[in-house]
Amino acid sequence: MSFETATKHPRSRRILVIDDDKDSLEILLEPLRWEGYDARGVTTEQEAHKLIESWIPHVVILDWMAPSMAGLRMLKTIRERLSHVSCVFVSENASTEAIIEALDSGADDYIVKPFVPLELLARIRSQLRIRDLHEQLLFANEKLKELVDTDDLTGLYNMRSLYQRLDFEMERARRFSRDVCVVMMDMDYFKTVNDGHDHLFGSYVLSEVGKIIRACTRNIDIPARYGGDEFLVVLTETNHEGAMHFCERLRENIQRTTFRNGEDSKKLTASLGFAITVPGENISAKEMVRRADHALYEAKRAGRNQVCYYKPEAGKVVEIKPPSQNRKKAAG
Repeated sequence: MSFETATKHPRSRRILVIDDDKDSLEILLEPLRWEGYDARGVTTEQEAHKLIESWIPHVVILDWMAPSMAGLRMLKTIRERLSHVSCVFVSENASTEAIIEALDSGADDYIVKPFVPLELLARIRSQLRIRDLHEQLLFANEKLKELVDTDDLTGLYNMRSLYQRLDFEMERARRFSRDVCVVMMDMDYFKTVNDGHDHLFGSYVLSEVGKIIRACTRNIDIPARYGGDEFLVVLTETNHEGAMHFCERLRENIQRTTFRNGEDSKKLTASLGFAITVPGENISAKEMVRRADHALYEAKRAGRNQVCYYKPEAGKVVEIKPPSQNRKKAAG
């Protein structure tokens, strides 16, 4: 996304003019239309409120002295609804007191009547440049927040942002009696990737695992890289059956994948453990992660490439063998 001001066509700029005198309104609108702006004018406060709500102008020009619309009250209303809109007062009152009061009340500029049309247009361009800079700043802040909240290798959430979101989901689950599931996943024998290849291939594998996890999760879930080759996924509003289905699908997708980059390729598996909230139990986010981690440890201890879950009522972990291992055990 880009905010190049030079490429913004004047027609994309919405300018609302509010003046209860129709002749004054047309005098203000005429140069704006010359410039090609999408300019609209209203003569009543009710019309102004309606357009502000539905049309969302970029700049509002209003008459300081209009007795039927009380300019300062209108300015306050605009600021409450659209904090980033530019507000420009136009008035026959050239007194220093009036200008100071308008600017201190939140106006961005003050133009004295009669005005030169070219000067009006220059001042509007100035306000639009300021608006564009504000948009660019907001955009840059959003990108910075993404960098702070996400892991740069996998694009998943990092530990810092994970716990913030998990705390919120735990609180929401308590309030509305909903389930929250925490899934811990660890790649099996990942050390062999770096030992048998190079660290660039290891980074590639982790990046691909991140893509597999994202493909398996919903928009309402919270996938994160917990550290190294360990991942954590928070499943919201998911019961035990849904959690088991998710874990098995993720495990199978990883097992089926051949990680190939250039001349390097490798097949890998993953072990998973999960824990689900218990209705009425006041448990912290860290305790939920601890339970899922304990289940993951059991999955690795039991032979890897399988899923285990924490059974809170028994205070223990239950092992779920993958279908291939179950068949081998039965045959033996």
